[in-house]
Amino acid sequence: MRTQAFVYPWDVVGDPAAAERIAALGVDGVTLASSYHSVRALTPRHPARRVVTAEHAAVYYPPDEAGWRGRELRPFRHGGWVEGEDPFGAAADALRAAGLDVHAWVVMAHNSRLGAEHPGSVVRNAYGDGYGWAPCIARPEVAEYLVALAAEAATRPGASGAELESCGWYGFAHLHAHDKVGGVPLDGARGAAGYLMSLCFCSACARGYAELGVPGEELAGRVRAALEPVWAGAWRPGGEGEWADVGALLGAELAELTLDHRTRVARELQYAAVAAVRAAAPDADFRVHLHADPLPWRVGANAGVEAGRLLARDDDGGAADGLVLPCTGGLDALTRAAADRSAGGVAAGEGALIANFTIVAGMGGDPDGLPASLAAAEAAGATEARLYHAGVASAADLEAVRRALR
Repeated sequence: MRTQAFVYPWDVVGDPAAAERIAALGVDGVTLASSYHSVRALTPRHPARRVVTAEHAAVYYPPDEAGWRGRELRPFRHGGWVEGEDPFGAAADALRAAGLDVHAWVVMAHNSRLGAEHPGSVVRNAYGDGYGWAPCIARPEVAEYLVALAAEAATRPGASGAELESCGWYGFAHLHAHDKVGGVPLDGARGAAGYLMSLCFCSACARGYAELGVPGEELAGRVRAALEPVWAGAWRPGGEGEWADVGALLGAELAELTLDHRTRVARELQYAAVAAVRAAAPDADFRVHLHADPLPWRVGANAGVEAGRLLARDDDGGAADGLVLPCTGGLDALTRAAADRSAGGVAAGEGALIANFTIVAGMGGDPDGLPASLAAAEAAGATEARLYHAGVASAADLEAVRRALR
């Protein structure tokens, strides 16, 4: 099974030993961030630092100023927390010299600085609260920005492929500074209340709902009423699954209406982004993968997708080469995607299913169990694996990976 490890540019830039150390793990390649959200990250082996604080979402290469001129939204360059004008390029060169394949890791609809500077472009919940970290993908200016970002950030020199993260809806769930949102269980991206709190009611989404038969303000009122039992502590999941719970809270008909709008918007963005990357790619062998969840109502870094449809070949270049699926803690996403791929008539060789495992024990991963995890994923249909994350993992975690891959 082919394996790649996730890496930040600052894990490599300024550390002459980093590339060889990563290659020594036994991985075939790396997924290297070219566009990434704000983060505070350890660099436990870097000779010059131990903590990097990326204060805002940024690109780690020189963006094409002429190409972005006149656009309402545009990417932000990194603020000096990593050396050089093109840290992605410098890191990619070092990693390739060590014999590693490089994919560009592109974070899309997760950008707090964009939300701060363009508050009218973000997801706005049924109460009118804006989610500054979550650009609304139904807004034309956001979709235009994300497609252009994908094409530019994915096809950096030295990259043979790309992985698009948060290529879809982002919502309520977010690791925010000093969070105090645990008082009422909303279940983040995976529960009915989290879904309702992730619905957007900006002007673009209101128009989308109205086109399906329900005015946006009326729907927002119905969502607020549906959430009252949650705020009162009286709501309990029914045990039939999260989508059934959404229907129980909001009503099945309205739940389906919201999903129809959101699935159409996400599908259009995903097809357009993949097609734009493919058009900008240096050759026909360039691979385009999406970080995804095969449940279309899911939100976040692994955005909900229609797996069978997204992997089906089309004439417009909008089909993805594969899906990177969250598999830490279980293979449900992988097995569901495999079933959807088969139901969509997609041959296994036409749509790669890539199992993503956290290898950092301190972040909930099980590096010692990696051999069994890889074997189980391969048996379930995965042809590749991603390992999160070679830069922040401890020495003990990395040693477990070396043993597993040997």
